[in-house]
Amino acid sequence: MTDEWGDGTRSVHAGLPAPEPGQPFLPGPVFAAPYHLDPWRGPEATPNGYGRPDNPTRRLLEAAVGELEGGDCRVFASGQAAITGLLLALLRPGDTVLLPADGYFPVRAFATATLEGIGVRVGFVPTAGPYPSFEGVRLVLLETPANPGLDVADVPALAVAAHGAGALVAVDNTTATPLGQRPLELGADVVVASGTKALTGHSDLLLGYVATRSAELLDAVTAWRTTTGGVPGPFDCWLAHRSLATVDLRLGRQTANAEALARLLAGRDDVTGLRWPGLATDPAYAVASVQMRRMPGVLSFDLGDADRVARFLDASRLVSAATSFGGLHTTADRRAQWGDDTAPGFVRLSCGIEDAADLVADVTAALDAA
Repeated sequence: MTDEWGDGTRSVHAGLPAPEPGQPFLPGPVFAAPYHLDPWRGPEATPNGYGRPDNPTRRLLEAAVGELEGGDCRVFASGQAAITGLLLALLRPGDTVLLPADGYFPVRAFATATLEGIGVRVGFVPTAGPYPSFEGVRLVLLETPANPGLDVADVPALAVAAHGAGALVAVDNTTATPLGQRPLELGADVVVASGTKALTGHSDLLLGYVATRSAELLDAVTAWRTTTGGVPGPFDCWLAHRSLATVDLRLGRQTANAEALARLLAGRDDVTGLRWPGLATDPAYAVASVQMRRMPGVLSFDLGDADRVARFLDASRLVSAATSFGGLHTTADRRAQWGDDTAPGFVRLSCGIEDAADLVADVTAALDAA
């Protein structure tokens, strides 16, 4: 696929097989555990032998995501399966890993419960820094923009520093998506992400992936996935590939809605702690405006306490209470209810694809009522 094409064209055509008369644009999902084998040559005669490592529907999706990220891809059953698989495939007892102190809470919980238990030294660093020396570090994991606080890390600068010390750099690209940011082009060694969210965007599947330009890293991740079996089903892979065709359109509307709501919230004195890296007044704007290809459709703010958040959601007709983000419908999540170390009134709001004027009017009325 040519890099001269725009995001919309690339998203529509990513990973599709060559046109063939009488065949669909995207072949339907292949459901199989075992496949027929050649009785003489065995698995050497075909790319498909057994459904855990082999599935043509999964390979088409991996080709598509790989084209968008600019590397080779392996998909997993969820974003958490992808990131924990990456960590366990690369880290050994005695290794040191640096993780975002303000990143996705289940990853931090996994690190303290599992990685430290097998002898991996775990350090936590705020996404915006300051960062310590990378000497003796095996892996630096960045999450940018961070979920849920939306701070941004300077990927090129940190990649240079980490590589100079012999460390690998992984970037969680969930919030940005490959249309918003291409970490491999910014110097990262590997990308990991949840495809459950904005990438597929229909709130109807779980998916994760790892992408890299390193054959060595890809082999390690592939071997881990084959051994542990954390593969997505073929129908989820087909749904995800189908959904990629509209990602440019969806993200465009979500970003526009996020900007409209950010400007609304910035003008209200009953809302504090507003974060959206697309605002010129945001602490992350200087880095995000250079590094990111487009801003996310997610913003965060604080309404003071849990009761006010509940009143806001009760009063809204368009903002649904739900966890996760990146879907077609605007949702809000009070992260503290999940045990995340955020303030009681902290809200992560994910913009859907509703009309901006309707969304602004609804959020204004709901905040007034709350």
